Amino acid sequence: MKRNGPLLTLLAGLALAAVLITVNLTVTARGGDDPDPVGFGAAPATSAPAAAAPSASPSAEASPTAAPAAKVNAIWAGTVNGGGATIAISVTDGVAVAYLCDGKKAEVWLQGTAADGKLSLTGKNGATLVGTFGGGKATGTVTASGRKWTFTVKAVAKPSGLYRATATVRNAKVVGGWIVLPDGSQVGVVTVDDVPRPAPAIDPATGAVTVDGAALTAEPVTGALTAN
Repeated sequence: MKRNGPLLTLLAGLALAAVLITVNLTVTARGGDDPDPVGFGAAPATSAPAAAAPSASPSAEASPTAAPAAKVNAIWAGTVNGGGATIAISVTDGVAVAYLCDGKKAEVWLQGTAADGKLSLTGKNGATLVGTFGGGKATGTVTASGRKWTFTVKAVAKPSGLYRATATVRNAKVVGGWIVLPDGSQVGVVTVDDVPRPAPAIDPATGAVTVDGAALTAEPVTGALTAN
């Protein structure tokens, strides 16, 4: 019996070892299904929410661009307030030319602009015309040679309007100005070497006129003067 004691003890130890090995293998096998069974490892990765696409910036509104004002084209003509002189103003694409005369010897040429309802013209020796226009008429004041004229004149249509002729006749410089009114009447002055005198009548249809025996052509004024 004494000999069997150690043997039994050995067998019991082997059996216990076999049990422990079996349990360990079982635990290891289960652990293979979950690498972090107690939750101490890194949290499982989750998909990051997709970054919101930047919203398209609203297109800048096109700044309104004011349409350019139409350039003025008009002719006004008539007698000045109180009589004694006649005035015509011819405007082509905003370029204004005015002529005032008494049909005898007093006259003045002016040029400038007509825009935004305003007239602004200048002439020789400090002559000026300032005024306004609209509603088929022009109103203003002409100042020249120490005198002042005021006017309110209506728009007219060709052949009424302003005419001018320049030429050299027998070595003399000739400059003529004519105002043709709607009733067919004409007022003008011709200067020959700077000496003024009443102008002979022109043919409004052709502009034909004779000065000192020379045939000239008076042209409608449709732009800036080449010479005053």
